[in-house]
Amino acid sequence: MSNSVQDRSSRSMLPKAERRALGKIAAAKRAKAKRRKLLLQRVTRLSFPVLAVAVVVGLVWWGIESKEPNGAAEAQASAAPSDTAAPGATLPADADPALQTKPTVTGGTDPVTQLKSTTLIAGTGPAVQSGQTISVNYVGVKYATGEEFDSSWSRNAPASFPIGTGNVIKGWDQGLVGVTVGSRVQLDIPADLAYGENPTDGRPGGALRFVVDILGTS
Repeated sequence: MSNSVQDRSSRSMLPKAERRALGKIAAAKRAKAKRRKLLLQRVTRLSFPVLAVAVVVGLVWWGIESKEPNGAAEAQASAAPSDTAAPGATLPADADPALQTKPTVTGGTDPVTQLKSTTLIAGTGPAVQSGQTISVNYVGVKYATGEEFDSSWSRNAPASFPIGTGNVIKGWDQGLVGVTVGSRVQLDIPADLAYGENPTDGRPGGALRFVVDILGTS
């Protein structure tokens, strides 16, 4: 005799009230299982759209996050001093692209006994006139050693001042009047047209060499 037959036989011998109670319990279990199955089906149907939205949102957020470090790096780079033309340095439309880059300036060997102006780049703009205010980029070094002591590039801004009126050293007043806008010139200046041989105010003594870019006049 199989177990299933034995089970049915044993149930048939139970009182009627007990059989009804067992039937209700079995029906309740089946109903509970059915409800669980329906709930699982509903959750599954809802999960796929929600999961898809979550994946899309996650990808978009990841894309934004991945771009932020580069943006921060670009912001820091733009804020740092550079060797390219400083903000406010408006170059003539036909200016030589080399004026966008800081020149390399070295010292000299020949004695400097008088002012010497050497045109490195010839500009095509109007000539600087005495009394005008000029805008320039420049690098200044000690002639004997090539040691840089001043530069508008390191301040990330061009310099502006009247020329030919005694507002700057004589070597500049005499060497920059007549230079055309858009030019880059090298000025070798003897001590007597600069700050003297032994200045006591911290300025460099002896002969000096400047490379000056004429950006504009007003």
